[in-house]
Amino acid sequence: MLSMGDSGPAVREVEQRLKELGYWLGPVDGEYDVRTAQAVMALQKVAGIDRDSVVGPDTRAALEEGPRPQPSTSAGVVIEIDLARQVLLIVRDGEVRKIFNTSTGSGETYFSRGQTNVAVTPEGEYSVFRRVDGWDDGPLGALYRPAYFNGGIAIHGYSSVPAYPASHGCARVSLPAMDWLWANGRVENGATVVVR
Repeated sequence: MLSMGDSGPAVREVEQRLKELGYWLGPVDGEYDVRTAQAVMALQKVAGIDRDSVVGPDTRAALEEGPRPQPSTSAGVVIEIDLARQVLLIVRDGEVRKIFNTSTGSGETYFSRGQTNVAVTPEGEYSVFRRVDGWDDGPLGALYRPAYFNGGIAIHGYSSVPAYPASHGCARVSLPAMDWLWANGRVENGATVVVR
């Protein structure tokens, strides 16, 4: 069993396999930190097994089998948000390049600006139209480096990216994952976002 706080060659081996499969975790360093935990959770979501970020027997079997989600687009560079699996994909010409853990709209009702709303991430094809390089304070809290693609709905970093839909409609990723998306030009204005 491997989990947050562990380190050493066994963790490095898991990280290397995740990286080979396309699950984003940053550098392979043998440290089971938030990046590794988020990558493990993304793998667990795609494999359809318990989402606990712990490398136990089922997760080891999934690492051997190497599950990868299938994209829905076939041309260009696209950010795909898979609502059913709760993963975010970077797709280039129909090939999944990177897989991230995400958490989207919870489906619950909430009250904001005098209105009752339902927390959903609407399906469709969109483009990033506004970005904020830092924390953006909004009516529902602060979003880290948000890339807005549908009104107030954005892909953004957040300190909590659980195994289930938990947001007000945005697609949350970990803070280090959002830094990578920015640094690698994946959330530029005009970037295509497909929610399915």
